[in-house]
Amino acid sequence: MLDRLTLDQLRILATVAETGSFSAAARKLGRVQSAISQSVQSLESTLGLPLFDRDGKVPKLNDAGRVLLQDARRLIAGADTLKARAESIASDVEPELTLAVDGIFPNAVLMACIRSLSVEFPSLPVTVFTEGLGGAMQRLQEGMARLAIAVPLPGQAADFDIYPLIGVQTVPVVAASHPLAKEASPIPRDVIERQVQLVLTDRSPLTNGIGGSVLSQQTFRFADLSTRLDFLLGGFGWCNMPIHMVREHIAGGRLVVLEIADFRPPELPLHFIYPRGRAPGRAGRWLMDDIRRRLPKCVEPMSLPAARGLDRGIRIARN
Repeated sequence: MLDRLTLDQLRILATVAETGSFSAAARKLGRVQSAISQSVQSLESTLGLPLFDRDGKVPKLNDAGRVLLQDARRLIAGADTLKARAESIASDVEPELTLAVDGIFPNAVLMACIRSLSVEFPSLPVTVFTEGLGGAMQRLQEGMARLAIAVPLPGQAADFDIYPLIGVQTVPVVAASHPLAKEASPIPRDVIERQVQLVLTDRSPLTNGIGGSVLSQQTFRFADLSTRLDFLLGGFGWCNMPIHMVREHIAGGRLVVLEIADFRPPELPLHFIYPRGRAPGRAGRWLMDDIRRRLPKCVEPMSLPAARGLDRGIRIARN
């Protein structure tokens, strides 16, 4: 009966295979050789087939033993993972961490922090959703995320705990080949209105009825920032972009900063957000602290003489 199978038997099988003999396995495990032999015989009886050829001086794994050894190692690894995860949960580490992040958050910071989190909490399953506009908040509302880095929306203060993180400054830009790049500054609003504006579209219903600095009469709408950036570089229109995403393109002359009359590009205030009364566990709190610590180092201010006063790409928000 397989219900008599034990992890100890499987560990002994793996140790015998690793060390090459029953006597070497006994020395490694600190047991007498007879106990090792008895455990292997019990395992063979439970499985109903021999695992070793015993014709020679030293027993060797047979074909069945070599195949079942791989299954044994997988079961041992699974049990070790279960034990480590249980120990983590008992020490206030959440069973899993699901993070929803607005696409305007700097990827360099996010990747560095997730990489460090996996080292600090190796048994923690982590899921990351990158979303635009109201998408991160929708993941949070639906219970698919435990923690969000997002722009809070009106009417959500009662349901969530919200803590300021960074203000992401945007800048109006256009491809160097676009007609707007040759306009004298400041560009009149009626000139801007006649040009195509590249606008993000929210796939969630949370931002319905909320304006987004749309100035032009004709728009192309995109579900993600990377596709919009491709169209921007391709000369299809202008848009407001987070400075950290276009800094290199501006410095390289591929994009031009626009000065638009009577228009101040918006700053997008990102916050840590989680359901009220359900604070993140130890891993989530560690991640939040690591993000705060890395932001000043990973996100440098923009310094462009032509940036027309927008020389602070991202500022750290004050609590």
